[in-house]
Amino acid sequence: MVGKYSPVFGGANLVGGYNQVMGTTSDVEPVGVPAGNFSEWLRGAEVSLRSGKGGTAVPCGDCTACCRSSMFIHIKPEETQTIQRIPRALLFPAPGLPEGHVLMGYSDNGHCPMLVDNKCSIYEYRPQTCRSYDCRVFTATGVPVDQQIQSEIAHRVNAWVFNYESEESRKEHMVLKDAAAFLRKNGDLFPHGSLPTHPAQLAALAVRIYSVFADATAKMNNGASAMSDAVIAQAIMTALNEPETLSK
Repeated sequence: MVGKYSPVFGGANLVGGYNQVMGTTSDVEPVGVPAGNFSEWLRGAEVSLRSGKGGTAVPCGDCTACCRSSMFIHIKPEETQTIQRIPRALLFPAPGLPEGHVLMGYSDNGHCPMLVDNKCSIYEYRPQTCRSYDCRVFTATGVPVDQQIQSEIAHRVNAWVFNYESEESRKEHMVLKDAAAFLRKNGDLFPHGSLPTHPAQLAALAVRIYSVFADATAKMNNGASAMSDAVIAQAIMTALNEPETLSK
């Protein structure tokens, strides 16, 4: 196993769920890969993040980019069937997490060791982390993927194309991107260490606080006094500290 630990899949689950049996990654340039209806994706992503279990089907097709992008996989102690099917030599304690939480590293070529002949060899028992990963979150939020480290994922992210059932759906997408941009620009307005630095986790956070940010934007558009960035940041922190607010 190689590489520096980065909690790509640690902490809160990312949005979505893996439902395609993984096959080979095509070398053909994917142009305009359908990502689904944006508003439906957003609602499903919000529910997935609240439940922490994933659930939105990702139309992966034959793409295995996330299995080939040098990522550590977080596996929780209750995922006993998954742990039983992974050689113990491939697992090590997850830094900063309680005993029993483990990580699975990757091979010298950056591939998941469970990827055999370009297919997941434990697909039926794959980690919850893998079930929950959805690279459309980058396309949806505009948070960039590291082109050098995760070029295959970046390739797929650039190919996704959402469709919109209405102008309101397009506006929702614009607001989500604005929410992500707000987090990236105003990190100094939040308590130190409260915002994730990893792109995947930051993109997931943008989805979580979408409704709070959208409410603030709507109030200003309806004639309310303009809110300072500091006030919006405080509203976001309040919502994050009161999970029931985000679940409404």
